[in-house]
Amino acid sequence: MKHLILGNGPAGVVAAETLRHSDTQCEILMAGSEDEPPYSRMAIPYLLEENIDESGTYLRKSPDHFDSLGISQLRGRAVSLDINEHQVLFQDGHSETYDRLLIATGSHPVRPPIPGIDLPNVHTCWTLDDARAIASLTKPGTRVLQLGAGFIGCIILEALANRGVKLTVVEMGDRMVPRMMTPKAGGMIKRWVENKGIQVRTSAGVERIDETEKGGPLRVSLNTGETLECDVVIVSAGVVPNIGFLEGTPLHVAKGILVNDAMQTSVPEIYAAGDVAEAPDLFTGAHLVSAIQPNAADQARVAAINMAGGQTHLKGVLAINVLDTLGLISTSFGQWEGVNEREGGSGAELIDEEAFRYLSLQFKDDVMIGATSIGWTEHVGVLRGLIQGQVRLGERKQQLMHDPTRFMAAYLGAAQAIA
Repeated sequence: MKHLILGNGPAGVVAAETLRHSDTQCEILMAGSEDEPPYSRMAIPYLLEENIDESGTYLRKSPDHFDSLGISQLRGRAVSLDINEHQVLFQDGHSETYDRLLIATGSHPVRPPIPGIDLPNVHTCWTLDDARAIASLTKPGTRVLQLGAGFIGCIILEALANRGVKLTVVEMGDRMVPRMMTPKAGGMIKRWVENKGIQVRTSAGVERIDETEKGGPLRVSLNTGETLECDVVIVSAGVVPNIGFLEGTPLHVAKGILVNDAMQTSVPEIYAAGDVAEAPDLFTGAHLVSAIQPNAADQARVAAINMAGGQTHLKGVLAINVLDTLGLISTSFGQWEGVNEREGGSGAELIDEEAFRYLSLQFKDDVMIGATSIGWTEHVGVLRGLIQGQVRLGERKQQLMHDPTRFMAAYLGAAQAIA
């Protein structure tokens, strides 16, 4: 049995190791498209902060880790898939066959169609090559404009700030991290960041980027009419799944590759996991792409066990976001926006602007389905537990509606009730 894994990020690595644990005799080939050892993109900000060196980004520290497990590696980018021949064609012209295929090709950064987006000092921050370029261009006092203040953008923001640059952030949404935070919470993060000396423009977009002179500073024009001058532009406008090579195949694809709760695609011997997979949501069953490492690892384990002949299922994708923005901890879990009252939705909110503390709990009937927090570090994982466990709270729900801070007591009370 030959297992071919496309992608050597967290999903690919976890899947390869799980396959080897499940089947000591099968052939495993893991293909990565970069000329680097398997590494974590989430470690790149720490590299930019110089808290780690490049080896600190590697997913496995021992150089012979994969060899010792009998996992073969290949450097190559998939360009097409032939499901009839069970064959993948790579960019260098060679092909690999498979009995079972896992697509874990991850995602790539969005480069908006902005005039000037391809100028030399305009970079994304997604690969080790990107990190090397940004490190060479930025030093204390360098004027940097960052396009985007989403989850990944805020992680990059912190790394840039810690390099001592003079930073301006431009975000199209009406608040920071708009796909993770309520309006009030996103506004609080903006105020915190501005207090740290970073300029933030929300409800603003970049219309064009121009060189003031060859090799000179950049002039960035916003749709608000404002013009800003900087030395470097960092583009953090989101990511999209790497699915272009699947064009012309019968795999069902929407935003990502549609999979069932076994991580199986519409073609039975092909599976998908990680940023590229569009899997059922924990609560609604609707398919969604959740480009975060914990979901990638969970999906990879499920896919690998099923590829090896086992039977297991993913309970459902849960949105999990934990962010440290210049010392301000924020989290959001599940359906943090809540559902409307007609669907049994209700919520409770606690706001302390002065102390930068915020808590929002969202319910459907007596089950907590989502939560958002700022400034809470103690027991915050309990919120995830209550949501992921779909715990029926009974009368404890009303207690939380009155005082959202009692979530730990609600968790312990629900656990005792079950016991």
